[in-house]
Parts: sequence; C-alpha cells; structure tokens
Amino acid sequence: MSDAQLFQFANTAALVSWIVLMVQPKRMAPLLRFVVPVLMAMLYSWALATAPSNPDGGFGSLAQVKALFTQDRAVLAGWVHYLAFDLFVGCWEVMDAQQRGVRYLLVVPCLLLTFMFGPVGLLLYLTLRLVGTRRTPSEPAATA
Repeated sequence: MSDAQLFQFANTAALVSWIVLMVQPKRMAPLLRFVVPVLMAMLYSWALATAPSNPDGGFGSLAQVKALFTQDRAVLAGWVHYLAFDLFVGCWEVMDAQQRGVRYLLVVPCLLLTFMFGPVGLLLYLTLRLVGTRRTPSEPAATA
C-alpha cells in the first residue's frame, strides 16, 4: 500500500470508530477501545521507523520540527499519531463519564471537539467532569 492509501485507511478507520463511539457508547467493544488504537500505534511505529530521515529535523526549534515533516511517510506518522491518541482520549471520556454518571448528551460536544481539536475536547470534558458528576466512581474496598 502507498502512503496515500494508508493515510486513507487510517482516516476511514478513525471516522468509523468515532461514529460508533458517538452512536453506541454503551456498547463500545474492546475492538474500538483498544484494538483500533493499537493498530494505529503499529502503523505509526512502522511509518516512523521507515520514514526517510532529514538531517535538518529535530525537536529543538519550530524550524527543526517542520523539517521533520517534509516527507509523506513522516506526515503519515504524525497524522496517525493524532488519530490514535484522540480516539483513545475519546474512548476514555465515554468510559469515565459512564463510571461517574455524567449525562451522555453532555459528553457528545466534548467528543466532537476531541475528534476535531483533540486537547480542546479533553479540556471541555474535564471541565464537565468537575461540574457534571452525579456520583463518584466506586473506590476499591479497603483491606484490613
């Protein structure tokens, strides 16, 4: 598969996963919660390992970071990184909200923002979590 085909595959897998997450949150299967992010992590690892290196690239300046993303394979790796982490965060938001008794309809805007703008959606969810929790998560019983 070409980098463009892998990009399309990852985008489609992420979009379908987000739709399932938003439409069937109580029936989230392990496939969605862990398998899809793990597969994306594997694709990311492969893309990162096989991307051509750029001697001007690095993490010490904005210019060096930009230089890292001058090859299609490196851009693929970066994009899959976003897809995998945002999906994982969205799944966590749903599971955490269910555990804490946060109304799902209030979580949907957080999910939409997490899907589109990652950290903004997480910030909104964490704010909602502070003000919208009906009950606290059960704590493990203390042993004597």
